[in-house]
Parts: sequence; structure tokens; C-alpha cells
Amino acid sequence: MLQPHADPIVAIATAPGRGAVGIVRVSGRGLAPLARAITARDLAPRVATYGPFSDADGSPIDHGLALHFPAPHSYTGEDVLELQAHGGPVVLQLLLQRCLQAAAEVDAASGGTRLPRLRLARPGEFTERAFLNGKLDLAQAEAVMDLIDASTESAARSASRSLAGAFSRQIHALTDGLIHLRMLIEATLDFPEEEIDVLRSQDVRGQLLNLQQSLAGVQARARQGALLREGMQVVIAGQPNAGKSSLLNALAGAELAIVTPIAGTTRDVVRQTIQIEGVPLHVLDTAGLRDSDDEVERIGIERAWAHIEDADAVLLVHDLTRADAPGYLAEDERIMATMASRLPPSVPVIPIWNKHDAAPGAPVPPDGIALSARTGEGIDVLRQRLLRAVGWQAGAGDGVFIARERHLQALARAAAHLQAADAHLAGAAPMLDLLAEELRLAQNALSEITGEFSADDLLGVIFARFCIGK
Repeated sequence: MLQPHADPIVAIATAPGRGAVGIVRVSGRGLAPLARAITARDLAPRVATYGPFSDADGSPIDHGLALHFPAPHSYTGEDVLELQAHGGPVVLQLLLQRCLQAAAEVDAASGGTRLPRLRLARPGEFTERAFLNGKLDLAQAEAVMDLIDASTESAARSASRSLAGAFSRQIHALTDGLIHLRMLIEATLDFPEEEIDVLRSQDVRGQLLNLQQSLAGVQARARQGALLREGMQVVIAGQPNAGKSSLLNALAGAELAIVTPIAGTTRDVVRQTIQIEGVPLHVLDTAGLRDSDDEVERIGIERAWAHIEDADAVLLVHDLTRADAPGYLAEDERIMATMASRLPPSVPVIPIWNKHDAAPGAPVPPDGIALSARTGEGIDVLRQRLLRAVGWQAGAGDGVFIARERHLQALARAAAHLQAADAHLAGAAPMLDLLAEELRLAQNALSEITGEFSADDLLGVIFARFCIGK
């Protein structure tokens, strides 16, 4: 594991730009002399103290609030000093430089002891120290950034639940069950003459099945949390002038894309993130799919196919008013065949039959959605169909915790090891050595989620994605 650092760190903790308030944060050991050098007073623990922040010559840089959180009762588990000043970039830079300068000076009041050497923090280093000092586990640390990056209210609430430890408690409960089961198996290996009695009396098979069921429940909630965090990429595709841009505007509730009767108006991708029941959907309106001699339009069509191949779901828009036009349905079928060859079976393609208001009697296939982007007819049906297509379960948001792709992969590995363990146990002659090994591997997979069993390079990648000051 990464080792805690002895040197204190400092950074501007608020976002770049101008604001009413800006914060400079320091974390390390023995910060009382640094606080005294800047504020010219001793700060009471966890009490906001108003006063000047002094430069080296005693002149005030600014007036604001200073808070001192002595270890271990702080965010990082170390001493933490927070200086809340006015939120101008020049003021905060002056305050940051003063912290670095003061830490290199000798404070007369400290008996001639040189203040700790201070350096600028790396991205995510404050939260990294909170993890290394046992204030947060790895899943909670990741939830900090997920809460900051949340694009919907549901995602923010789910990240908050993970930060409070909801996800970690589920993982610890599974780990505790695995440890108990491993203890039984190891004891059985030590006393092979009692093998059958122990397996039956302790209902080892039943305990294993219960663990598998509990893990499946955690996986289901984690998949929902991953949807809230990542969202899904939804591509609107179809022939020119089918109403793709109108559909984007209807879904977004705003005039984002240019809509004209002229075929080929959209030549580049128009993007908009919308939310349905708290799930962020990144919707892309693409150029109409057709053969074209226009070089610019051809580039747009190539980009459209590239985005279709990367989509999590595709809305294939058909024009009901042109269903009887010669060659129109044949071209639609060609587009659908091309999609079938380029997309994996797991990517849903939802047929949208647009302009139903202009052709109310036109037949719509059973798997299609009759819709009018102009009047809004069928939009609610489409929204619910989209949620089902991406795997969202209605009403799941209240108990969902935020999750990442690495969490899903770790849970999947744990489930595979438990399945293998069950196979070793189910035979006429249980293979307990192999069973014990599979249980150990399952425990390791779960421990990767909370950081109890993680490589240093993984930790470095995770915290490097944080913002500086967090």
C-alpha cells in the first residue's frame, strides 16, 4: 500500500475563477505554528476565527475565517488548516504563496523550531491521505469525486450514500460471510475425519447459496448506481428529414438543433445530456443516413456511423408520412441491416415512427413507437422505453449507491469464484482445497472495492483523476 507522507501539503480548494469565497487548505502534522504565523493568534480547535491573514511584513493580505482541525479529527486524519478568504484568484494566490513562505520561516514563538516544509498538493492528495489514514475506504474516497461530478439529483444522492458507507457496508457484510465460511472449510481440512459432519451440521452449502444471493442483490444495485454515474449514450439515427433533430428538441425540452424542411440540415453531431427519472442520458443527433455527393455531408454521415457503433442505445427514426414513398422503406431496411452488422446484439435499437400527427392512420409495427416530435405525442412512452432499454428499474433510485466500472468487474469476479466454489462443493466427493481457494479469491475481489486488497498503481490512477485541493 502507499505510505503516508510526512510533509504537509497546501492547495487552493475552491474552483478556479472569481467567487464570493475562496479556500486555501493545508494538511500535515504540527500546523499550529503555521496558523499562528498567518493569523497572528492561536486558533481554538474547530472554531471559526475571523481576522486578518498577514503577509511576512505584518500587512494584511485579506480578512477572513481561519479554522484549525487538529488530528485525528479532520478530513485527512492529519492537522488541517482552512483559510476562507474572498474568492478572487489574485487574493488566493497571494494567500497560497504566504503559506509556502511562512512554512519556511522560523517562528520565534515556537522556540526556534523551523516550521514543517510545505509543498503544493497533487490532484486528489487530500482524499488520498484520508484513505491512507483510515478516514475513508477506497469506495468512499471515489464517492467524493462522484458527488462532485454528479450530473443529476439522483446521482448526487446515490454518491452521498456511498460516501456515508452504504456500499462499503454491503461489501463488508459479504466479506464477513466469506471469512466465516472459509473458517469452516479450513477447520474441516484440519480435521478430515469430520468432513461430512461439519459440512452438514454447519449447512455450508446453504451459507454459500445465501452469499451468492446477497452478492446478486449487491450487483443489481451497483449496476443501477453505475447508470446514475456514467449515464448512457443514446444516438438518434435515420434517413434525412425523418425528424431526428425535432426528436432531440422534444426530449430536451429546448430548441437545440436546427429544424428545417431541407434534407441534410444536420451535418455534424449535436449533443445534449438529459435526465429521465434521474438517469443521465447523453443524446446525440446525427446526420441523416444516405448516399451523398456533398463532401461535408459525407463526413457528417461517417461521424454518425462512428457514434452509432459506440452507442449504448439507438433511436432509429422513421417518417410515417413517407412510408408509401417509392424506395423509402427499402432504404430503412438497408440502414437496419447495416446496424445489425455493426452493432453487438446487446445494444438495443428502438424503432421510432415519427410524424404520427400528420399520418394518424398509418400502421406502426408492434415493436415500434408511434410518436410526434412536433406535438409531444408518444414522448413519455419513449422515455420509459429508453429506461427499460438501458436497464433502469423503476423506483430503484432510493436504495442505489453509486458504483464504477471497476466495482462491477470486481463483483463479477467474486460471483464467478462463488459459482466455481459451489461446483466444487456440489460433487459426490467435495474438493475442499479448491473450494477454499475459490472463496479466498472471491474475498480478494471484494476487498479490491474497499481498497483492502489493491495495487499501488490502481490507487495512483484513481486519485490522479481528482481535482487539486480535494
